[in-house]
Amino acid sequence: MAKLIPTLRKLNSPLASSEQQRQLLDDLSLRSFAESVAGAGQHPLRAYGVEVLQMNVGKRCNQTCAHCHVDAGPERKEVMTRPVLEACLDLLARSAIPTLDITGGAPEMHPDFREIVERASALGRHVMDRCNLTITCLPNYAYLPEFLAAHRVEVVASLPAYAAKQTDTQRGDGVFEDSLQALRHFNSLGYGKEGTGLTLNLVTNPVGAFLPGNQRSLERDWKSQLKRRYGVEFNNLYTITNMPISRFLDFLLRSGNLAAYMEKLVTAFNPATVEGLMCRSTLSVGWDGRLYDCDFNQMLDLGLGPQSPQTIFDATIESLATRVIQVGQHCYGCTAGLGSSCGGATA
Repeated sequence: MAKLIPTLRKLNSPLASSEQQRQLLDDLSLRSFAESVAGAGQHPLRAYGVEVLQMNVGKRCNQTCAHCHVDAGPERKEVMTRPVLEACLDLLARSAIPTLDITGGAPEMHPDFREIVERASALGRHVMDRCNLTITCLPNYAYLPEFLAAHRVEVVASLPAYAAKQTDTQRGDGVFEDSLQALRHFNSLGYGKEGTGLTLNLVTNPVGAFLPGNQRSLERDWKSQLKRRYGVEFNNLYTITNMPISRFLDFLLRSGNLAAYMEKLVTAFNPATVEGLMCRSTLSVGWDGRLYDCDFNQMLDLGLGPQSPQTIFDATIESLATRVIQVGQHCYGCTAGLGSSCGGATA
């Protein structure tokens, strides 16, 4: 690993390439994730169906968050093309996949975001929007809360903390206040309130190089604090472990915490989390149409195994339902402690 760090500093971007990131983690010489999965009696790790089609519609975002595994931001140009979009919706239409999960970047910045939601809803599918909240404060996107409510879209909103300092440290000055404004708007429409059927879930991840706390106890605390301090309500809190990739990996390198953080993840491997790993029920589609087992693999350019279709244009449910999952050392981030996934803890 020491040999690679000076090389990374010479890159035009402060971030390592996907291949370099994977090599950095492999060079730590810790127990491989595949070995740990085998020890849990789950080798090779396989999917057990496709219950969620996750479309990563691009890397454009109105924020540039310090921890972002997508390396998203306002300057990014990658946007899902029309042929890929049509192929995704076609797979949804000719299958029984119950859920469409739209992510990014800020997915709402895709020019066809509204059409994606409308067509998936018309198919009777449950639609999820992974929203950073502040996007709804921009004039061109002020329509979003009412639009999402009209189509009964589940909003999964990211918020690092229920205090301004921690949130703004990770996401930028003023983000916390804008997030509160957005949450209150969603609440005014019925989101986050019992009996409305409009689901508002919050996602939190640690600000530093440590594991998230217990999801259930944190949810109780968050509900109490957000209601008491700001009058804000929500349905569920999801805790997500910071993945040692992209910007967070760069932070670990700069702070000298990479080896210690990875050792923490490996030591905290929990066999009980393996059954509920999101890769076992999710198919991730990149903006360019390539297929992945999860959004994290996508950011490391770790595509599906050689026996599986490689793009959405070749995808069939039959060829994907029991595929062998591609794993790497970063996967420890999903199995440490109580686990981590797009839906929070897994154990």
